[in-house]
Amino acid sequence: MNHPILTDMQGRMKKALDHTLQEFGTIHTGKASPSMVENVMVEAYGTSMRLRDCAAITTPDPRLIQITPWDKSIIRSIEKALQAANLGINPIVDGSLIRMPLPELSRERRQEFVKIAHRLAEEGHVSIRSTRRDSMETAKKQLKDGKLSEDDAKRIEKDIQVITDRFIKDVDAHLAAKEKELTTV
Repeated sequence: MNHPILTDMQGRMKKALDHTLQEFGTIHTGKASPSMVENVMVEAYGTSMRLRDCAAITTPDPRLIQITPWDKSIIRSIEKALQAANLGINPIVDGSLIRMPLPELSRERRQEFVKIAHRLAEEGHVSIRSTRRDSMETAKKQLKDGKLSEDDAKRIEKDIQVITDRFIKDVDAHLAAKEKELTTV
């Protein structure tokens, strides 16, 4: 059964899952990735903008992120934004570009990142469960208003739980993969 309540719920749960996966992408594993810095907000031209919107971000080798601003006049603003982002990586201004060498991760730092990943996964779970609750309330309201039969309401509630379980399982699978990635030296 493809009811509008289910369609809306799946869309919202997909967004919650995508957001969680994007957050997982910001946790670095000792391997450089542009996603680690692309959403850092930079004060430039009197406004706040994402780093990816005002500079080219590359990874010339697995332990280095290189940022080349399109306008050299904002290089100090980018440096300040990167320091303020508290990524655990120190930006080094080198003429017209910024280099960010990634330090070797200690066991403690890796465990810290695992805890952060678990917290982000739990936030994803909460968001998915909140969507489930909203959908259940919508189904109950439609039943009360006579827009749904009792059988359809029961079927929809069952489908809501099945879909919720699937999305929770997806988050858990990605968490397990991220945890393995973080703990592998």
